[in-house]
Amino acid sequence: MRHKRIFGTAILLLLGAGLQVGGSARAQAACGLQSADNRIKHVVHIQFDNVHLRRDNPNVPSDLEQMPNLLNFMQNNGVVSGNHHTPLISHTATDILTVLTGAYGDRMGVPVANSYGFFRNDGSVGFSSSFLYWTALSADGKPQLINENGKTFPAPWAPFTRAGCDVGAFSIANMEFESLPADVRTVFGTGSPEDVAVSAALALPRTPANAPARQAPNTDYLGIAVHCAQGSQLCNNSHARADALPDEPQGYVGFKALFGNVNVAPALCAAAPAGCDGSGNVRDTDGAVIADAYGRPGFPNIFSPVAKQSLGYAATMLEAGIPVVYVYLADGHDRNPVPLDPATNLPGPSRAFGAGEAEYVAQLKAYDVAFGKFFARLAADGITKDNTLFVVTADENDHFAGGAPSPANCDGIHVPCTYAQIGEVTTFLDRLLLTQRGNTTPFDIHFDDAPTFYIHGNPGPTDALTRTMEHDVDALQVTNPITGRVEKLNAFLADRAEMGLLHMITSNPARSPSFTMFGNPDYFNTTSSASTGQGKDCSQAPACVSESPGFAWNHGDVQTEITRTWMGMVGPGVNRSGRDDHVFSDHTDLRPTMVALAGLKDDYTHDGRVLIEFLEDRALPRALRRSENFLELAQVYKQLNAPLGSVGLDSLHFANRSILSDDAAYGTFLGKMDDITAQRDALAAEIKPILDAAAFDNQPINERQEQQLVHRARAIIDRVSDLAHDDHDREHH
Repeated sequence: MRHKRIFGTAILLLLGAGLQVGGSARAQAACGLQSADNRIKHVVHIQFDNVHLRRDNPNVPSDLEQMPNLLNFMQNNGVVSGNHHTPLISHTATDILTVLTGAYGDRMGVPVANSYGFFRNDGSVGFSSSFLYWTALSADGKPQLINENGKTFPAPWAPFTRAGCDVGAFSIANMEFESLPADVRTVFGTGSPEDVAVSAALALPRTPANAPARQAPNTDYLGIAVHCAQGSQLCNNSHARADALPDEPQGYVGFKALFGNVNVAPALCAAAPAGCDGSGNVRDTDGAVIADAYGRPGFPNIFSPVAKQSLGYAATMLEAGIPVVYVYLADGHDRNPVPLDPATNLPGPSRAFGAGEAEYVAQLKAYDVAFGKFFARLAADGITKDNTLFVVTADENDHFAGGAPSPANCDGIHVPCTYAQIGEVTTFLDRLLLTQRGNTTPFDIHFDDAPTFYIHGNPGPTDALTRTMEHDVDALQVTNPITGRVEKLNAFLADRAEMGLLHMITSNPARSPSFTMFGNPDYFNTTSSASTGQGKDCSQAPACVSESPGFAWNHGDVQTEITRTWMGMVGPGVNRSGRDDHVFSDHTDLRPTMVALAGLKDDYTHDGRVLIEFLEDRALPRALRRSENFLELAQVYKQLNAPLGSVGLDSLHFANRSILSDDAAYGTFLGKMDDITAQRDALAAEIKPILDAAAFDNQPINERQEQQLVHRARAIIDRVSDLAHDDHDREHH
């Protein structure tokens, strides 16, 4: 669930233009996708939230197995890789933004999600949501998506709109309004009529009677946007506003955008009336009006849209002649949408399901039906695998926290599964530290199973407060209320040196956590408040460790079951190889691969690389065709630079052991890590432009240069591997 906890801690459709449906859509003849042989007229990239390729229970078909309309389409017509990975931390906002940009969090500003902490000048800690509009300022006063130069990272729609292609967005991270009234003020201005109306509605007393009116601004303004090309008819109306991107490297002037359903729907329904009802409201794939829980047409809920809603809005965008559309779908293992509680007139408590539960299976069936209708509708519109690039992924996997199913042999399809115990185990870390370690040092965390710690006063890595806190956190043990086992909470500690190597330190030092605990994935770690026993030891109520049935699927951590997700591609230029797990990739690779196939180019160097192993030679520039030099360099580069590559994973073992050693050993570690990271960063900075130049400027890679770079990369990889193995041997003996 994307917005599970704001301070406790995504389908991307890109379609080329020229589409006309029933003569009603406005063609975008100027859209200039430049694919090989000009075969790609549409590109569809689908971003799921926590939808699984692999089975969580060996007897129960996986999420995608229960969506054969999607899975078979990908496997029969293209490639599906289960060797695809997230960045760190592995959580919704960071993962989606990495997909959108092709850059890790240290360069695009959000390596911690779905919110992040920052140190104020006085050493106190504030928090900002990771979900804000692209050009928004964070609560720390810096650009939300701060790049390595302190500017806002380039927007993913800019290359397409510059090429004459309108870009639609539905529920995808940070491309449309995410938070009110903040985002309305960013675009429309503080004190604007829109700000006044939105703020007035949100200021209404929180009563059941006022619930629909308080929800109305979210329905009208959140989650939907169209970024228009210059001269687009969709933005030739009074609803459009300037699409301001002042930090774009090549400039961005004269573009307009539509924000919110209240402004987008009139343009869509005028251009594609078949996708709307007679009153100008967009319909889902079943033909029902897309509306919130109170029946108001517009964005359906707080960033948990189901398949029929996201795909219905996307199809209407396409039929309105929008060549590029980004949309996101909620997971299937939480109840979506959450029904209203009659007592409060608000969405009731969330409910999580285990694999094979009847409602989980029913939701996946509804998703499968929606995809069947979506593909049929696209085919009727002339959008097929022969002229359309489909790119599909999930932000991350997640780990099921719960007991065993009953009956033991249930398969969910013929025999439903039930669970006597289900739900992540919630902890209060501050109370546990007080009880078990007597540690009263004030700190805050980003709530997660991999919490980032912010120690008040912002002490340095070698400061006694930091060193003691790290050791005390590692020593914490709790009794799992589901299994009865005594377990450690910590799996790996990462200090600032290690987080730097893992691309978790941004150009704004105020956002750098004191350290991160990659934890036991059964646990969701929080701190207490006045209502949950702040300052009390664990002998007093409420319990410091408890089962939380509202949520049962944890992510944010480093375990393979969480960080190894999947991606699929179908369309012109993509090999029809079916399931193919032999290539290591991560989220940074999807952006350059997609842009390269579309024949466009970003204004920056990617952290990822084009996945030529999955592509036909004819779709590639000559510099990439049968290029062993590119392939060998690209593959070793990923092991060097990806957080889940060899260097990232091996360094985490080395870091955890060193952090928990004495001060002298830790000082030695810091010296080694500084040297390793400096060498790695310098070498990656040499390799990335070479890979991008081959992909986007048709510059062949010199064999001698490639061999030298690979030799240097392997030397770093081997060095870190040796340190990790030495570390392991010392721990073992």
